[in-house]
Amino acid sequence: QVQLVESGGGLVQPGGSLTLSCAASRFTLDNYAIGWSRQAPGKEREGVSCISRRDGSTYYADFVMGRFNISRDNAKNTVDLQMDSLKPEDTAVYYCAAAGGCPKEAWEYVDYDYWGQGTQVTVSS
Repeated sequence: QVQLVESGGGLVQPGGSLTLSCAASRFTLDNYAIGWSRQAPGKEREGVSCISRRDGSTYYADFVMGRFNISRDNAKNTVDLQMDSLKPEDTAVYYCAAAGGCPKEAWEYVDYDYWGQGTQVTVSS
């Protein structure tokens, strides 16, 4: 069974940093586009970032541009989301997901094939 597992969440003060990691069992992440989404209490899930399968292009939501960075670690078979300058409004459950691609014009609307269970990120003083 294909499985994605997120790790690295936790409690951090405003302005701090966290790195989330998405790991996979039974398949190679490099063969998929990998996206990160988040869902805050009472809000709909929103796309945060995506890294493409073909050329490694990366895409970010405006609200994280310049603060978050998505990257692949093929040696570890993970996709990481480095989050800097965190704000209280970044508090959410963060999910990683895998799909065949994340096109530039529609990366936020990708119909992902596989999802992880999520990891909680809380930004609070």
